[in-house]
Amino acid sequence: MEKDMEKELWIGKRRVEKPVLQGGMGVGISLGNLAGSVAANGGVGIISAAQIGFREPDFDTNTEEANVRAMHSEYAKARKLAPEGVIGFNIMVAMRHYEHYVKEAVQAGADLIVSGAGLPMDLPAIAGKAKTALAPIVSSERSARLILKYWEKKYQRLPDLVVIEGPQAGGHLGFSPEQLAEYVQEKKKNFDEEVTRIITTVKEFAQKAKMSIPVALAGGIDSREAACHAFALGADAIQVATRFVTTEECDADIRYKQAYIQAKETDIVITKSPVGMPGRAILNPFLKKVQNGEQIPHSKCHGCLKNCKPSEIPYCITDALIHAAKGETDQALLFCGANAWKAKKIQTVREVMEEMLGDEL
Repeated sequence: MEKDMEKELWIGKRRVEKPVLQGGMGVGISLGNLAGSVAANGGVGIISAAQIGFREPDFDTNTEEANVRAMHSEYAKARKLAPEGVIGFNIMVAMRHYEHYVKEAVQAGADLIVSGAGLPMDLPAIAGKAKTALAPIVSSERSARLILKYWEKKYQRLPDLVVIEGPQAGGHLGFSPEQLAEYVQEKKKNFDEEVTRIITTVKEFAQKAKMSIPVALAGGIDSREAACHAFALGADAIQVATRFVTTEECDADIRYKQAYIQAKETDIVITKSPVGMPGRAILNPFLKKVQNGEQIPHSKCHGCLKNCKPSEIPYCITDALIHAAKGETDQALLFCGANAWKAKKIQTVREVMEEMLGDEL
């Protein structure tokens, strides 16, 4: 297992010193400071583009441009912290103006674009011939094969990295409520088998193209033991998000971080987002109101997700996640991974990475 952890990792043309990809967390949780700090410590730092411009003065009136401006400024902040590091963006397919944000990430100089919350079928066309590496997020062998086959046939290219996101991940999840019950709640089924199938499929396409496509495993990876298990399954890297929330460098308000530290295992619940997707979050006064069927008044629509209908939603996810980033935790949707309750203290990015990988890395 130690040997697997020491394998050299390349994403596109960039060598990654340590096989850790920091997961993208929006709104405003993984911005330039966290991404830059992870990259400076040898991992891959990822900035979430989701409503990234929420602190811009014209966010309410000019949301799209505010987001674009913030993408560039947060990337510059991360790059200053890690001049030679690997830094990218997480851009959800479900976002409105998806194409615009992808093009701006490329223009900013991003090393990598990670894309999920839908299948990024046409990401190669949007990114064009840029050197930016492209990484789809998948949760099943079927979706992995679909993307690989489509990209190969239509664009004559394959991903530079594939991220497998498992059922213990935080935020919006790529599983139906029934699948989550199978994989997590009732522990009837082990996701390891699906991971093995996905890795086999990725390697099959890579070998045929005579190239290397590394695979990162995400979802519930919060310890050295979990990391070793991921590498033993054949993953080339791990994607870690929740563990980085309770770090000094995380861009979120300290009260958001404290909500993780104070949470009990029974506080971590599956909820339904306003756009119908299941998600994982901490049970708090806000979520209790939602569960009781209360209608939460919301601000003017900021056009975050394609399938959202403002007149029909029980609450606005942009509002709820901005409250979270600002530390207004009783009014917030506190997205988290399944093991968020295990956090007991604020650490540094370096400490988290050492705990996950060991001092030798």
